[in-house]
Amino acid sequence: MRPMTDTLTDTTINAEEIAKFSAMADQWWDPTGKFGILHKFNPVRLSYIREWALKQFSRDGADRQPLKGLKLLDIGCGGGLLCEPLTRLGAEVTGIDAGAKNVAVAKIHAERSRLSIDYRATTSEALAAEGKVFDIVLNMEVVEHVSNVPLYMKSCADLVAPGGLLVSATINRTARALAFAKFGAEYVLRWLPRGTHDWNKFLTPDELKALLTRNGLKIVDETGVVFHPLADEWKKSRDMGINYMVLAERPRS
Repeated sequence: MRPMTDTLTDTTINAEEIAKFSAMADQWWDPTGKFGILHKFNPVRLSYIREWALKQFSRDGADRQPLKGLKLLDIGCGGGLLCEPLTRLGAEVTGIDAGAKNVAVAKIHAERSRLSIDYRATTSEALAAEGKVFDIVLNMEVVEHVSNVPLYMKSCADLVAPGGLLVSATINRTARALAFAKFGAEYVLRWLPRGTHDWNKFLTPDELKALLTRNGLKIVDETGVVFHPLADEWKKSRDMGINYMVLAERPRS
C-alpha cells in the first residue's frame, strides 16, 4: 500500500486536471460528446445511490421524491450530471467543483431545467473547514484527479453527518484497468480524450477503504461496475478489477 501522508500539499487542487476538464466544459450535457461515457455511466451510479439512500434513511421507493429533505453534496460535480436527477428525487443538492467554468455551465443548465441547486466553485477541504455536513456525500470519479489524496479523502469524510453516507467511485490500479480504462477507453474506443487518466493515480479498493476507515467511517458495501457491450450499458458486478464503488457511513456515536 502507498504511504498515506497528509503533508504533500495543503490543497487538493491539481491545476492541470482543472484546466483539462474546464477546456471541455461546454460539452458536459452532450451525450455524444467528450463526456458521453459519463452519460452511459450515470444510470448505474444513480441506481446505487438511490438504493442505499432508501435503505439508510428508511425511505419509500414508491414516493415521487423519496430523497426529499436529505442534504446531498456532489464533489467534483462538473456540469451537474448527477446533481440534476438527484434534485428531481427530492434531495437538497449542493454541487461543488474547483473549475469555475464547470460550475457556470452547471448553473445555466439547472436554470434552464428549472431546478434549484446550490452550485459553488470551491473545494471539499474549504467546505469542510466551514463545518458543513451532509446526509449523503458523493465522491464520484474525482479521487484519481486530485493533488493530495489523503487530504481530499479526509475532507470527504469530514463532510459526512452522523448516520450519513459517503459514496466513492473510482478505478482500480490493475493491469486490466491500465489496458481497458486507460488505453482502451482513451486510445481504442475513444470514449475519453487522451490523457484523461494517469494509471499511477488510481487507487486499489484496499487503499481507498483504508483512507475511509482512518477518517472514522465504516465500510458498508462495495461493488464492481462493468461494461456490457451487447447491451451498451454499465452494470454492477462482483468484479472490482477495473471500475468500482465503495459505500461508507459515519456511525451515529
